[in-house]
Order: sequence, then C-alpha cells, then structure tokens
Amino acid sequence: MWNFPLIPDRASTIAGEVDAIYYFLTFISLFFGGIIVIGLLYSAIRYRKASKSSRANAVHDHLGLELAWSLIPLAISIGIFVWSSRVFINMHVAPKGAMEIYVVGKQWMWKIQHPQGNREINTLHVPVGKPVKLIMTSQDVIHSFYIPAFRIKQDVLPGRYTTQWFEATTPGEYHLFCAEYCGTSHSGMIGKVVVMEPAEYEQWLAGSGGGLAMTTSGQQVFQQFGCQTCHKQEAGQRGPSLEGLFGTQVKLANGQTVLADQDYIRESILNPSAKVVAGFQVLMPMYRTQLTQEQLNQLVEYVKSLGTTKRKEG
Repeated sequence: MWNFPLIPDRASTIAGEVDAIYYFLTFISLFFGGIIVIGLLYSAIRYRKASKSSRANAVHDHLGLELAWSLIPLAISIGIFVWSSRVFINMHVAPKGAMEIYVVGKQWMWKIQHPQGNREINTLHVPVGKPVKLIMTSQDVIHSFYIPAFRIKQDVLPGRYTTQWFEATTPGEYHLFCAEYCGTSHSGMIGKVVVMEPAEYEQWLAGSGGGLAMTTSGQQVFQQFGCQTCHKQEAGQRGPSLEGLFGTQVKLANGQTVLADQDYIRESILNPSAKVVAGFQVLMPMYRTQLTQEQLNQLVEYVKSLGTTKRKEG
C-alpha cells in the first residue's frame, strides 16, 4: 500500500476521459483564478491611497466588457456540462453483453461472486478487454467501491442494488478501496483487482474451485423455500409466473406499471406487499431474515435466467 502513486495508472477505457475533464477543470480554475488575483494585486498597488494615479475618468460601465465576462464563462460552463454529462453516461451505462459480477459490501470486506460460482474476498479477478458490470449491495452500512486506476467509484447501499461497469485495458494488479467511512476498521477495507489475459482468466475460473454456478445455486434456494409451489406456470397459480419476467413491464394492482429489473425482483422477495402484481393477492411471506445476501443474489440471477421474452401478466 505504500507504493500508491499520486496519479494512478490509467488502466480502463474510461480513465483517459475522466483525466481529461479533471485536467481541463484544473487549468480553467487556475487560469481564471490567476487573472482575478493578478487584477486584484494590480488594482491594489496601482490605485492605492496616496498614489498619483488619475481617478478623474473612472469607467462606470462597459457593455462589451460586461458581455464578455458573462458570455465567455457561460459558454465554458455549458461546454463542461455537456462534456461531463457524456462521460458520466458512458461511465454508468454498461454495454450490452457485459460480464456481470456480484459484489456485497460488509464491515469490513468485499465479498465477490462470479456467475460461474467462483467466490472471492477483497480480490476481484477480471479479464482484460472485456466489459465488466458490477452489481453491488451492502449487508450493513453504506460503502463505496473505488478503483483509482480505473477512475470509477460507486456507493454501495443497503437494501438496493447499485451498478458500475469498467473495461480494463492493461493486465496487472490494482488497488481497491472503500471510499465511504463505514466504521472503525474502514481503513482496512482494502483489496485488489487482478486483471488477466482472457485465457488466464478462464484457467483461473476452472482452477479456483468455483463450485455451482449462481443460477444453479439460485434454483436450489428457490426449491429449498418451496417457491415453485406458487410460481409455477399453470392455471390457478397463486403467484405470478417468473418465466420471461426479467426486463419486462409488470402491471401492478394499483394500475401502475414497473420494470422487472434486479431491484424489483429483490424487493419482491424481501417485501412482497410493496408492489403487488395485478390479479394476485399478497400471500408470499417476507424472506428478509431468512436469506443471506449471497442467497438473494443467487435467486435474482436464477430469475433472470428464466428468460426475457414478453408475456401477458395475470
């Protein structure tokens, strides 16, 4: 940890864009700040009391000057807003087909699970040149997943999912921090990201004893708690069908519609009465205290695996 550089390496596709905005903002701040300071010093010395400068022809207004110092900063501000908005969107909208990895923040460690079943603590293995989408939640308090070399940082919140994506460009090991104070051992909540060549990454997946894939584990949890007794796809079912649910619009009993994304599935498991599907009653118990965060992630992944084809609700 003592070899952490003042300016970390650029090791992701977005790092260069983030640095460009940072350096531009720094230059603009220094440039205009310097003009203001120099102007103040010049005026303080040139027109100080007891100086022989003539004050007879003081300028009280100058339309061109006023327009210049209003319109030029406005144009620069709009340019910064448009530029930074584009970079922000690029940072937070993962490309289609990105590899998804689940992250659980816990005092004081990062618990990570790959779709293939591989688990890690405070270490994240990823392939170079492959977009990776992190699906993150917290088991206790607010954390923040921060990889300086990738120029990404995202709060990890209890009770919901947040996402962040990146594409590593250079193999190697990079620092991983929690950037949100989360308790007495916050400073020890550190880890590393290991970026590997695709072939090496596949070897690591095969040789690290990953166990069951998340969809398989999720199916086992689904059957363990008897979810199939209500969510089977047949006439007279007591709960809505989960086949093709993920990514569709679901009509609720209150007349509203909601997107069946990861947060919707998670909330429906933990608090079934929050969003009741039209045509069904609230019969499902809450599983808030019965499921671990890992089991919940596995259930979500299993429901996602049931397909995304559109179907009629109720």
